[in-house]
Amino acid sequence: MVYLVHDLIFQSAYQTPDKDALSYLGRTKNYATLASEIEQLASGFLNIGFDRNERLAVYLEKRPETVSALFAANAAGGVFVPVNPLLKPEQVGYILADCNVRILVTSAERLKLLTGVLPSCHDLHTIIVVDNKAGIPELAGLSILNWSDVCSVQRKPITNRTIDGDMAAILYTSGSTGKPKGVVLSHRNIVTGAKSVAQYLKNESGDRILSVLPLSFDYGLSQLTTAFHVGATNVLMNYLLPRDIIRTIEKENISGLAAVPPLWIQLAQLNWDNAQSLRYITNSGGAMPRATLDLLHKALPRTRIFLMYGLTEAFRSTYLPPEEIVRRPDSIGKAIPNAEILVLREDGSPCVPGEPGELVHRGALVSMGYWNDIEKTAACFKPISSRQSGLTISELAVWSGDTVRMDEEGFLYFIGRRDEMIKTSGYRVSPTEIEEIIYATEKVGEAVAIGVPHPVLGQAILVIATPREGETLVADELLATCKQRLPAYMLPSHIEVRENSLPRSPNGKIDRKKLSQEMEHQFTNTNP
Repeated sequence: MVYLVHDLIFQSAYQTPDKDALSYLGRTKNYATLASEIEQLASGFLNIGFDRNERLAVYLEKRPETVSALFAANAAGGVFVPVNPLLKPEQVGYILADCNVRILVTSAERLKLLTGVLPSCHDLHTIIVVDNKAGIPELAGLSILNWSDVCSVQRKPITNRTIDGDMAAILYTSGSTGKPKGVVLSHRNIVTGAKSVAQYLKNESGDRILSVLPLSFDYGLSQLTTAFHVGATNVLMNYLLPRDIIRTIEKENISGLAAVPPLWIQLAQLNWDNAQSLRYITNSGGAMPRATLDLLHKALPRTRIFLMYGLTEAFRSTYLPPEEIVRRPDSIGKAIPNAEILVLREDGSPCVPGEPGELVHRGALVSMGYWNDIEKTAACFKPISSRQSGLTISELAVWSGDTVRMDEEGFLYFIGRRDEMIKTSGYRVSPTEIEEIIYATEKVGEAVAIGVPHPVLGQAILVIATPREGETLVADELLATCKQRLPAYMLPSHIEVRENSLPRSPNGKIDRKKLSQEMEHQFTNTNP
């Protein structure tokens, strides 16, 4: 029985030692080799003073060393902190300082970029460079080691007694305001999530799962853990263009692929004729536009499509079975195995079918809270009435901040994020409703609806859209479509057409916050 994160690999190494665990740039590593490297690296971490529950950060692109470092941190009794490789030095420095990172694993090139922020990371004592540290200047108070030296120490038994309720990882997630928050995940959270997702995706050892999302993103990390749980192969990829993904699917005979809506929008418009090996694909991180879903169905007629909903604070919450997509393409489904999803009013009472309320997640996937932030933890992790009579201790659940409704059959429908809902003319408007109308024209590549302050309306609705490849997009034509399909209070006050892709957050989602700031400044200056 697997209880700890690193045991996902060790168990598969015991059962299928010669099976490929990782593939990277055409090179493979089997489970026995990966497990041995993790044990060796864990000994190296202990040798340089890595204590139980201390944090080790990894600031690298997806590569075998990244995987080994993350899981070896757990094997040594510590906590791993995957840092998105797209982050800038100041953002990296904030994370390292915020959660008191003791050891940093990175490359020589990346380390040179960080020299200006490392002095503020007072708890950091060791940096491990995966390539060659030659030419790196000395950094006061820091020991800089080569990866090979750390891996060559004499292996020692690991005496830390870790249990499944201990911290395993801290994943940083951006909020609508302020600095990123560190979500603390236990071993139980991650292992339970791997088992649950693998169960409904029907993952098996023959799967070859393509990892294109950042491992700092819970959805990206899940590709690793589900694969390791069943002894499947994870193919690591740092892509430049969406076309590269399709070529890799064909070359590597990929059976599973996960992506977020902005990437699916781009992929759906490409030629999939030679990449038909996919058994399933999954979407999370936002609603997939209906037009994109239709294109994927046509391009991949034999591929099962899973629409999912999750939040880092609870790892994964719901999924819609592929057989329900035709009947309920707008649904986010029902709770994943071993979780319960509630729709509650502000007072904690349950909503009736069809009534909008807040999505609340209870169960073993509820994380341990936000790192060192009592107020934000108390706002999101709140007690709910006991679901089991006789119990006197309150249970903590995650209050998502997302508004949903549940139908008579228990299927959930996403309405909007509380901090993204547009309040205009006394109405609360979901950006998704407007975006779906825009996408339905089949001329749009990407679209975002946002609200900006307005002296009369409260908020004015603005839309930013890009043309689909080969299409010409005219703002007035889009507005005419909106007038045909939307009530007056939901009509955009302004539509802006942009030729280039919209800005992305580090996790690959469209950066609504940045666009809101841009458009608020622009709209205020042109409409005083």
